[in-house]
Amino acid sequence: MSLHIAANPGDIAETVLISGDPRRAKNIAETMLTGAECFNEIRGMYGYTGNFEGKSVSVMGTGIGMPSTAIYLNELIVDYSVRKIIRIGTCGCIQPGLTLGDVVVAMGASTDSNINRSTFNGIDFAPLADFSLLQSAQKTAGEMNIKTAVGNIFSTDLFYHPNDPQRWEILAAHNVLCVEMETAILYTLAARFNVSSLSLLTVSDNILTGEAASAQDREKSFTDMINIALKIA
Repeated sequence: MSLHIAANPGDIAETVLISGDPRRAKNIAETMLTGAECFNEIRGMYGYTGNFEGKSVSVMGTGIGMPSTAIYLNELIVDYSVRKIIRIGTCGCIQPGLTLGDVVVAMGASTDSNINRSTFNGIDFAPLADFSLLQSAQKTAGEMNIKTAVGNIFSTDLFYHPNDPQRWEILAAHNVLCVEMETAILYTLAARFNVSSLSLLTVSDNILTGEAASAQDREKSFTDMINIALKIA
């Protein structure tokens, strides 16, 4: 048992799917895994381990933002020896070619967070996905006839920015696909601890048009992204 996860040694699989929304993790365990057993409910951050096509896989919520996500990532890797982490999250698109429900594969994650700058003494570390996992995701998506967009994304610390509501324009001009709040720290910690990681995102909001998915869709839909993640787990 770690500070924030109630699991015993062996309760968590070597591969974990993480979701900011703990209810998405709970729904996946209940509807897509067999023999799923709950290993964590501390702070309502549900974690389950079950089987998918004969493979042991865990799924767990991490909360919103990089500070919360970093806590669970550190404990999953250091205390429970997790070796592969796949984020299944949501994002807001800032490119006109994307729309609600599209799947984004994050090749790299730019960020405005000071977490990495403080860690690297001002150096702009470039957080990147595991190449083998990215290749597997693309191959699997092709086999399942799921269209994906692959590229750079932006991980922000602030969902509601008080000073610059149009800050997405410079990012969009440099072909950044979408905005979310967790991937940069996932890729950084994966590099630090030498584990494999990939972030798969479903467009839940269109920042350009103002369209947004419902709360129920965010919790229970987005099956294309989840199916890709489970297949490559």
